[in-house]
Amino acid sequence: MAKPIVGLQLYTLRDQTEKDFIGTIRKVADMGYKAVEFAGYYGVPAKELKSLLDELGLEAPSAHIGLNWEEPDKLESDLAAQIEYAKEVGLSYIVTPWAPLPEVPTMEDVRKLAATLEKAGKMVTAAGLGYGYHNHDFEFKFVEGKTIMDHLLEIVPAELLVAEFDLGWVHMGGQVPVDYVTRYAGRVPPAHFKDFGVGTRDTEVGRGVVDLKSVLGVAEQSGIKYFIVEQEEFTSSSLESAKLCLDFFRENGF
Repeated sequence: MAKPIVGLQLYTLRDQTEKDFIGTIRKVADMGYKAVEFAGYYGVPAKELKSLLDELGLEAPSAHIGLNWEEPDKLESDLAAQIEYAKEVGLSYIVTPWAPLPEVPTMEDVRKLAATLEKAGKMVTAAGLGYGYHNHDFEFKFVEGKTIMDHLLEIVPAELLVAEFDLGWVHMGGQVPVDYVTRYAGRVPPAHFKDFGVGTRDTEVGRGVVDLKSVLGVAEQSGIKYFIVEQEEFTSSSLESAKLCLDFFRENGF
């Protein structure tokens, strides 16, 4: 089994990408990251983006692509366009980064969400890509004795839905990250490394309270191919934080 590759979710550098998308990707490569995960393409043609990735030797395993929850009748056509772009860039996975659920969800709400994810999963996998879901903390609320996340992964077949566990949010949802990675071994190709400091403020990977080192120890046997860093709040700058996060993996042999 190969060691996981360390990548950066470009949402981390959104203050940079909105000014200079291409230049920011170059900076990420210069830092030493080996992969990027997209959160928008800023109007850059797929062919141009693919050429840049090839030039820099960067992998791009995945992108966060929101489904059109507000206009369900456009969900399929919007996703179809995103699939074509993703294929041209050379992505392996399309990941839904968030889904709407009521504050107090019912089993009916969970089944409805699962049905939508399964429909999307069928479209994406039919195109030869993998389809994933990225959690926050609310998917770890219990409905009928089981977390929403567990329900979703039980209802939707594994071949149609992988888990991009955000390990920080797993922790904030009251669960143990390494337990979820182990439980769904083989179904977690990319994993999000997010750390939390005080309260709900996130911090650089390895500098907070989330037990991420345990996940490093089981990553290969659990089938994780990519460690994807994501951070939303910064003490100094997003670029400085991205560098510090990468240091964590280097210090731990990745």
